[in-house]
Formats: sequence, C-alpha cells, structure tokens
Amino acid sequence: MQRYARASTKLARAAAPLVIAFLCVTLSIGGEGTRELLRYERAALADFELWRLATAHLVHLSFGHTALNVTALAIIALLLDSVLDSLDWIVAASISALAIDLGLYTLAPDVAWYVGLSGVLHGILAAGALALAAARIHLGAIILVLVVAKIAWEQWAGPLPFSELTSGGPVVTDAHLYGGVGGAIAFAALYGIRGSRGASL
Repeated sequence: MQRYARASTKLARAAAPLVIAFLCVTLSIGGEGTRELLRYERAALADFELWRLATAHLVHLSFGHTALNVTALAIIALLLDSVLDSLDWIVAASISALAIDLGLYTLAPDVAWYVGLSGVLHGILAAGALALAAARIHLGAIILVLVVAKIAWEQWAGPLPFSELTSGGPVVTDAHLYGGVGGAIAFAALYGIRGSRGASL
C-alpha cells in the first residue's frame, strides 16, 4: 500500500512537466502552420490575438528544437523533484511565461516573433534553485550560480556557442533573462504563501 502511495505521489508531482512535454511534442507535429498561428508575434498581439501569450512557449522552430527543450525539461524535473510539486510547476511556468511576454512586449520592441520553452525553463530552474537553497540543499546554490552566470553571459556576449545551431534558428536571450526574473518572482510568491501556512516550498 505504501509503495502504491509513493508511486501515486511521484506521478502527481510529475504531472505538470509531463503535460508540458506532451503539448510541446504534439504541437511540433503541426509544423510551420501551427507555429505561425501560435507563436508570440508582436503585430498579432496588437490585434488582440492574446492566446499567443501562452502558446508561444509551447511551439518550437523545429522538432530538434522541441527535443532539446523537452530533454532539458526532463532533467529539470528530476533535479527539482524534491522541492516542486505540480502546483509549483504551474505557478512558476505561468509567472515565467507572463514575465517573458511582458518583457518582450515592453522592453524588446525589436523582437517581432518568438517561440520556445527555454525562457520558461530558465524561470522554473531559477524558482527550483531558490527553493533548494531555501531548504539548505547545496545543489540549489550551485544551480542558481550557473543560471545567473549563463544569463549574464548571454546579456554580455550573446547566445552560448552552438546554441543557435542546435535550436535551428535565432536565440532570443532576453527571454531567458525575463524568464529567470519571473522564476524568482514565482519563488517569492510560493515561498510567501507556504511560509504563511507554516509549510515549506
């Protein structure tokens, strides 16, 4: 019975990343038409095609780009399994996505369009790293330093070597920055809520 309960808990904690992965893979099958309909597109947002604010993060440049991000998603899910449950994932992903959308629209007017999960992944990783650090798990500090260093490098020198080649197109590094900021905000919100209830993130 305990084994069943543990398996059920594991599955529940993995539900959100599994759904995200499923949506990314499914939408990639739609090809260019689906991507153009669902991507972040500045001109289309001005015409109130607001669904793009959510769907842009689930479509990708190519199936290779999808596979890269889904693999990163799986690794992050394993790393953060002890500190993020499905609700935490939903909150962190949603706030990170919103931060990216607002950041690109208000601070990066030169970005005409954007696709991909990587910005949201930076946010989830930042939130999880902060949660690990708050729980005094040393891995959290290591992850946080690496995420901050990567974002700082991208802001200073541009995309990491080979990142554009592996993704199959241009890398919008500002999305990683805004996603990371969104992840920190998500952690603060979740930590504040859990703290007020006497629970840990």
